[in-house]
Amino acid sequence: MQKITTFLMFNDQAEAAMNFYVSVFANAKILSTIPGPGGTVMGGVFEIEGQRFNCFNGGPKFKFEQGISLMVSAETQDEIDHLYESLSEGGEQQPCSWLVDKFGVSWQIVPPILGQLLGDPDREKAGRVAQAMFKMSKIDIQALKDAAQGNS
Repeated sequence: MQKITTFLMFNDQAEAAMNFYVSVFANAKILSTIPGPGGTVMGGVFEIEGQRFNCFNGGPKFKFEQGISLMVSAETQDEIDHLYESLSEGGEQQPCSWLVDKFGVSWQIVPPILGQLLGDPDREKAGRVAQAMFKMSKIDIQALKDAAQGNS
């Protein structure tokens, strides 16, 4: 069992959120649900890429803030495009790979190469990559590589 589990408190959208998230990610499923009044679903447990999440309808006093986000490692441009576009549908696309989904949850869709390029010992190269990233909403892997090579 995983030691730390993310617990998402929604107003009244736990079931819709679980269904949405498992529809976006290829390796995702709902593991269990918590029944509510009148046949509704009050919450449950779902899994994305082996990571478990709990969720529950806690009422309007619970709000998501951008001080915390779910960061997803996306290896390819196709994966970045799919996740960024799908998760931001009905929400808000933001700079530097961030987005807020239609439920108010913040996400970052980040390729591993971004961290590698930003951490390059050649600080001029890393700086060019950072400047290129600051101009992006959805990350463009080729544009990052071009910036690293000085071809921006």
